Amino acid sequence: MTARFTESVVEEAALSWLSEVGYSVLAGPEIAPGELLAERDSFSDVILTKRLEAALHSLNPNIPSEAIDDALRKITRFDALSLIASNRSFHRTLVDGLEIEYRRPDGSIGGDRVRLIDFENPNANDWLAVNQFTVIEGRQNRRPDVVTFVNGLPLATIEVKNAAGEEATAYNAFKDIQTYKLLLPSLFVNNEVLVVSDGLEARAGTISADWERFMPWRTVEGEELASPVIPQLEVLMRGMFDKRRFLDLLRYFIVFEEDESGDVIKKVAGYHQFHAVNKAVEETVNASSPDGTRQIGVVWHTQGSGKSLTMAFYAGRIVLHPTMENPTLVIITDRNDLDDQLFGTFSRCHELLRQRPVQAEDRDDLKRKLQVASGGIVFTTVQKFFPEQKGAVYPMLSDRRNIVVIADEAHRTQYDFVDGFARHMRDALPNASFIGFTGTPIELKDANTRAVFGDYISIYDIQRAVEDKASGPIFYESRLAKLALDANEKPHLDEDFEEATEGEEVEQKERLKSKWAALEAVVGTEKRIALIADDLVRHWEARLEAIDGKAMIVCMSRRICFDLYQAIRKLRPDWHDEDDNKGVMKIVMTGAKSDPLEWQAHIRGKKKRRELADRFKDPADPFRVVIVRDMWLTGFDVPCLHTMYADKPMRGHGLMQAIARVNRVFGKKPGGLVVDYLGLAHELKKALANYTESGGKSRSC
Repeated sequence: MTARFTESVVEEAALSWLSEVGYSVLAGPEIAPGELLAERDSFSDVILTKRLEAALHSLNPNIPSEAIDDALRKITRFDALSLIASNRSFHRTLVDGLEIEYRRPDGSIGGDRVRLIDFENPNANDWLAVNQFTVIEGRQNRRPDVVTFVNGLPLATIEVKNAAGEEATAYNAFKDIQTYKLLLPSLFVNNEVLVVSDGLEARAGTISADWERFMPWRTVEGEELASPVIPQLEVLMRGMFDKRRFLDLLRYFIVFEEDESGDVIKKVAGYHQFHAVNKAVEETVNASSPDGTRQIGVVWHTQGSGKSLTMAFYAGRIVLHPTMENPTLVIITDRNDLDDQLFGTFSRCHELLRQRPVQAEDRDDLKRKLQVASGGIVFTTVQKFFPEQKGAVYPMLSDRRNIVVIADEAHRTQYDFVDGFARHMRDALPNASFIGFTGTPIELKDANTRAVFGDYISIYDIQRAVEDKASGPIFYESRLAKLALDANEKPHLDEDFEEATEGEEVEQKERLKSKWAALEAVVGTEKRIALIADDLVRHWEARLEAIDGKAMIVCMSRRICFDLYQAIRKLRPDWHDEDDNKGVMKIVMTGAKSDPLEWQAHIRGKKKRRELADRFKDPADPFRVVIVRDMWLTGFDVPCLHTMYADKPMRGHGLMQAIARVNRVFGKKPGGLVVDYLGLAHELKKALANYTESGGKSRSC
């Protein structure tokens, strides 16, 4: 890029690409107040009222003019809420229409919805891009580079910089947008998408997104990546701002979620989520048809890339699809904590889903919830589909074809046809269709999963996620050499033990009990735990000097969790506190009253574990180190978590899911670090090889 590639050239390029996908283009100064072609009465007006009024009349021909005038007043005058609250209210109005009442000729009161946009016919709308759009609010005067309007509503703002300038980066364009939000909040009440670019890099986000959540859009048509020689801004303009795709993005792919502190966060789908969902919807319609296979397929999107949200976007599209005729969705997980986490995501997206999901409390409750004529989003664990008695037949609950079973982590061993999930689901819902979502690939030898769900319909692998900055790279460090142990004191992982490395400690592993116990005894010796505690404390404190954040220690058993906690507590007594609202270090594990008395302070119910989770997710909270065995290793997102100390045998999916806890993007975090005290390098290489064999890339890990 030469110095001649100035900011105005980037701006003009953006306008030309918008023109090519069907937008009219006007210069801001030409339509400014007081000009011959003025489209605003004042520089404080951000909506092009005449265009909006014309669209409202055109899109709502059966609604009286007085009612249209009333709707126009309501749309252009929002209450003095916070910016995000006003934006959320506008988004609902944009997608669902504005409810109005009016008096009929006979004097009675009628009600209807005024449509702001025709989502079915893109060309029935008025598409416009304006550059140098001056806005004055209070005493503040600013001029965003490009604003795009649909039916006179300013739905996107594009800020560009000249990449030839040393300080003119996409990040600086992002900072300009943040300034505009503070000084000109009225411009962003109607905003749906923000775009920043320096001519080389281009990213899109929402009004509440941090810089880390401004993401590239790397495709134009479908999931195939655009050629790297095509400018990123061109790909984004042609890809995201295509009329059909832009309307779909507004309607189906924007959500408002409340975080643990009650703050509302607006999220827009990434290109991988957008295209995966559209492909999945297409396959669902085919699979559930009278001639369909009932196998929708598997969506493999690597951990940290927004898989739970992709599932919610998919659900939101399916429930509205006319061909599906108000379907029932059954979301399956294989653990209660995962059920709660995913249910929480869907509950926060209830506006997108047009309904509130429900959780089945037990087998009888599940049966009641599924014996409905239509509709509903039901969450359950796979265990509730197992009959009371082994070998029994699960009763048929519904023979409707418009039931979709959505399985999270669709590669577990429970999904088999012999005496597992698939058989009982087929007995209960014989005509349901199945789709699987997973953060790790299906193993090549796993025939059961393919028999239930079908083959991949979308892949978003580690390498692409890291390239897109949707997730961070994971680095590996072995600390085995730091432990001064004799050969006979070191744990040895052999191939036979692999089967005992996932799931509960021993309960379902009777034949491996002695092998597990023998290894646990070696791993959990007092000498070894003391050495790990000493090395870990020094290592973690050095990490904290370099980068602020959180750490997770993964142990083999609850006994080792407790003993390691005590060993670290001896070294750093100030890390401990009896009060769950205080302290640097905690153990998170389940247990029972029959467990040793000294463990009881660390055994908590669901509510207290949730409160600890909220503390751990808060970057400012002093709770920095958590010790776990199984809890929080899947489906638990803590962006500020950057270090995992692994001292538990893990392999395959379980290993990949565990280490992905540290790959979330956050601030200046360069990536995640896995510190290995047990010798997991071989298992990690095997798991990554499976990624590659399955069609993914793994160079980033």
